[in-house]
Amino acid sequence: MKITLASKTQKAKVFLDDRDLDQSDSFGTQVVKSVTLARPNIFIVLEASFPPEELMGTSYAAGTVSTQITLDPVTGKLKKVEKIQGGILGASLGNGTHVSEETCFPAKIPFKP
Repeated sequence: MKITLASKTQKAKVFLDDRDLDQSDSFGTQVVKSVTLARPNIFIVLEASFPPEELMGTSYAAGTVSTQITLDPVTGKLKKVEKIQGGILGASLGNGTHVSEETCFPAKIPFKP
């Protein structure tokens, strides 16, 4: 993961496996809304929207997902809170708030306050 903080001329950027998380195509749009460093934690807010679609004869309305990620690089703990509304995700996972947690490898560089 690579994070570039916002400056006066550029918005915050997040890259995962060298892939920019700001994405837009015919399948939808995903935008990094903010990146906040509150040492040692990193907070990332993403918003995604998807147009109506039809898949295997089933029609789905437009949908949105708001995601808040909290990453503690010292412990490797990652917590993701997603608010799903509509679309194929709402139909398959259910509308509402979904919380997941993962344990990743801690950062190799020690935390310096």
